[in-house]
Amino acid sequence: QVQLVESGGGLVQAGGSLRLSCAASGRTRSMYAMGWFRQAPGKKREFVAAITWSGGNTNYANSVKGRFTISRDNAKNTVYLQMNSLKPEDTAVFYCAAASVLSPLADLYHTWGQGTQVTVSS
Repeated sequence: QVQLVESGGGLVQAGGSLRLSCAASGRTRSMYAMGWFRQAPGKKREFVAAITWSGGNTNYANSVKGRFTISRDNAKNTVYLQMNSLKPEDTAVFYCAAASVLSPLADLYHTWGQGTQVTVSS
């Protein structure tokens, strides 16, 4: 079993930055990739970014390319999402998740964190 705990959410003004963290524990060797997803009120959960746990290959949603950066620290079993130039439309609950493949498809992720709220004010 893998457990994921997100942190780092909060309230920020438009144009500001936040860094989310996702700490993994348990059978972390079973993880191949980690992803970040978000869900705004009344909207479907959408893919944000993903990274392979060992090789560092990444994938981003078009809406965040150039603004968000996903990274990992294997020694700390932690994945980060650095979010810059935040916009009000980035407001959502952000979730990290673990998968056996690098993919933007939420259905392929088998373990999810509890989520952390990000609110961007205009």
